[in-house]
Amino acid sequence: MNNVSLESKVSAEEWQLRCDLAACYRLVASYGWSDLIFTHISARVPGPEQHFLINPYGLLFDEVTASSLILVDRDGNKLTDTPFPVNRAGFVIHSAVHAVREDVQCVLHTHTRAGVAVSAQQCGLLPISQQATFVLGGLGYHEYEGVALHDEEKPRLQQDLGSGTFLMLRNHGLLTVGRNIADAFLAMYIFESACQIQVAAQPGGSLTSIDAEILKGVADAARVQTDGLGGSFVWPALRRKLDRISPDYCS
Repeated sequence: MNNVSLESKVSAEEWQLRCDLAACYRLVASYGWSDLIFTHISARVPGPEQHFLINPYGLLFDEVTASSLILVDRDGNKLTDTPFPVNRAGFVIHSAVHAVREDVQCVLHTHTRAGVAVSAQQCGLLPISQQATFVLGGLGYHEYEGVALHDEEKPRLQQDLGSGTFLMLRNHGLLTVGRNIADAFLAMYIFESACQIQVAAQPGGSLTSIDAEILKGVADAARVQTDGLGGSFVWPALRRKLDRISPDYCS
């Protein structure tokens, strides 16, 4: 585990990105979305090189700090001096997205029980909750091809995500993207909540679907709810929460 701070060795912009990404890892752990060490979140570092930050493979999410995050290039080479490897499946998935989505800074992937459960249902995500309505307009599906270890899968991941924000990896889990880390986190919070609600509601009997006409106005409603700021509206509050319960993340 890297105990040496990189704050003085990277740009102020990269350090801020590292702190926000470490915060995202800690929040994912706090909300119970982590799967030991086996999922991943990445953030693109500004510049034409397509370098991005990702977790040191072997640390629990509540151990990740700003300085321990690994910078990798588009070929998966580590640009950070660290004893930890990079999860190969994590690199394949995240590099696929970063290579084609210039509008995306952050990619967040989870294996939660509710997310995997809904990904295994033929019906996929159902329009039965307010949370689901925010997801359905930007949701794609990617068929399971085994553990994502091979570059050959990248074009299909890219095509299935398209220009959307949400991707359900069949029999595998959930993925969200965002123009910043805050947006990707808020998108996952909503996506995960929609899956939890669906799994909880299904044993109770017949489900009531939301009218398709209502779905058409969801994007405008989302902008109103966050004052047009998206995830940035709630991110300062989440950072304050971490400052109280896990203050060493930005170190």
